[in-house]
Amino acid sequence: MKLRTPRARIAASLCLRPALVSLAVLGACAVQAQQSDSAGAPVLLAQNLRAPSLAETVVTATRTPQPLSDLVADVTVVDRETIETSGATGLADVLARVPAIEISRNGGPGTTTGVFLRGAESRFTAVYIDGVRMDSQSTGGAAWESIPLAQIDRVEVLRGPAGAVYGSDAMGGVVQIFTKRGEQGVAPYVGIGFGNQGTRKAEAGVSGANGTLDYAFGIAREESKGFNARTVATQNPDRDGYESTSASARVGLQINATHRLEGTLLVNDLDSGYDSGLGRDDRNQHKLHALGLNWQAQWTPQYKTRVQITDSRDEYQTTPSFYLTETRLRGYLFQNEWRQGPHLVTAALERREDRLENALIDRKRSQDALALGYGYTAGAHTLQANVRHDSDSEFGGKGTGSLAYGYTFAPQWRATASVGTAFRAPTLYHRFSEYGTGRLNPESSRNAELGLRWAQASSSFSVTAYRNRVQDLIVFGPAGPCPSTQGCYANVARAEYKGVTFAGSHRLGSVQLRGSLDVQNPRDLDTGKMLARRSKHHGTLGADTQLAGWTVGAEVQASGRRFDNATNTLNLGGYALVNLYASTRIARDFTLVARLDNAADKQYELARTYATPGRVAYVGVKWAPH
Repeated sequence: MKLRTPRARIAASLCLRPALVSLAVLGACAVQAQQSDSAGAPVLLAQNLRAPSLAETVVTATRTPQPLSDLVADVTVVDRETIETSGATGLADVLARVPAIEISRNGGPGTTTGVFLRGAESRFTAVYIDGVRMDSQSTGGAAWESIPLAQIDRVEVLRGPAGAVYGSDAMGGVVQIFTKRGEQGVAPYVGIGFGNQGTRKAEAGVSGANGTLDYAFGIAREESKGFNARTVATQNPDRDGYESTSASARVGLQINATHRLEGTLLVNDLDSGYDSGLGRDDRNQHKLHALGLNWQAQWTPQYKTRVQITDSRDEYQTTPSFYLTETRLRGYLFQNEWRQGPHLVTAALERREDRLENALIDRKRSQDALALGYGYTAGAHTLQANVRHDSDSEFGGKGTGSLAYGYTFAPQWRATASVGTAFRAPTLYHRFSEYGTGRLNPESSRNAELGLRWAQASSSFSVTAYRNRVQDLIVFGPAGPCPSTQGCYANVARAEYKGVTFAGSHRLGSVQLRGSLDVQNPRDLDTGKMLARRSKHHGTLGADTQLAGWTVGAEVQASGRRFDNATNTLNLGGYALVNLYASTRIARDFTLVARLDNAADKQYELARTYATPGRVAYVGVKWAPH
């Protein structure tokens, strides 16, 4: 494995300059535009060529449907077309192309993966699948590697703390994942794909609606021989592959004009390999399920309610070196919405029950919450206020709040400002393992941000500056009050996630340009050191167009130097990756997708001593009658 020299680090830094130039060009084009279709909107990740519809609604910002044009929050939407065009294997690979997101991974797909939203710890992003909360009470945060991309129809990414809406965990942001919902008629599909490294994919499903019933079912299988993820002398020089089998179901019943029942289910069984020494290989066996039942009722034109019951399971096991941990989450939500003219008032009662089984640990806890919200949208002004109080069975009560304001000061322009607080309760493993102590406090944060957005037709530009400070950060420290002599978890650290995110898109003739750039400084406030595996600069730059019946495009992903440890003594060199993709309709109901990731076969690391895939080619065909 090649490690970056100072000269290489300078070259990686230069790779970010095209993104800066592109964003400057996009901004200049925005200023010169004369007509507007919108007062401003969040960024829609546009690997597809269609312009974002401002009438499109999102639910992640406030847990209630809102038009994109009315949002004050910083949100990105990734649709199914973008996911399919990406040719990506995992959800994290798609998110790595979203503004303000970096990832880390211990090897290839199927291995331990971290997602840093605005530089925040991976456990500080709350993750939902069709409204079902996903989390691990062992490691903290969702197991990104076990969420099957094949079953995802849409992803909404909310940047910035949302504790006043979602309670514990949403200190860096929220990622909401949606499976497909049936529409009128019957829509079957079958797809197959092949790539290098022995990669094979197959999927099939059907969706539709008839009268009061709508449905969507899907199943997928992926497998790969992989590559040698550990190229050090102490590990096996073999391939570390993976196998994944997933399925999803979503069934809705419109009882009458005002009442709807819906059930959702997503399951995945992931088996991946990793080296545990010379001549020794282990298997990661990861099982996930997310089950939800919803009842929505519109009692009057102004008042509606939603009742939701959810259940999720995250099970992780290794063999033959045995380790087993299982997290179960049960959730109950009763949400009320009252709309009157420009006013929206919400009130929610929520209960969450966590359980962890891990070796000698068999513990559970609960959180009960009351959340209130007020929104106002009229003319040039948008206001959103939220307060929430969570009562935890382990450590007592915790209050959070947020206030956001947006002002459309010109037909194309909107300025936004917001402040908010959030927290993350210690995991049950933090508290009750041999390294834990019952005296741990919740990690808490205070965030402030300013934004400026411009949008017109298929062009947009945004810049968001933020500062998020975390107190009582839980880290693994020296031995002390816990039973272990190796060290203990403790609330001894403070962190600051500060930065600016630029994002833009612009149509230049037949070419759609897009780009994002993050300039950030995620650091430990006590030591002044950079937080591990996060860079000060990262960005993307892409373009696509139509050519002789093909959609063709290219993108660059670039990241500056990072450190693999808290003391900033182990370097991870900067890198720039070039990705190419193309798609076309080869027959009436058949679509061909081809992708070449890391076309230059760049060697780089997302975690020290763990290799990355190198050049990856993929070709897939999908049959979907229209």
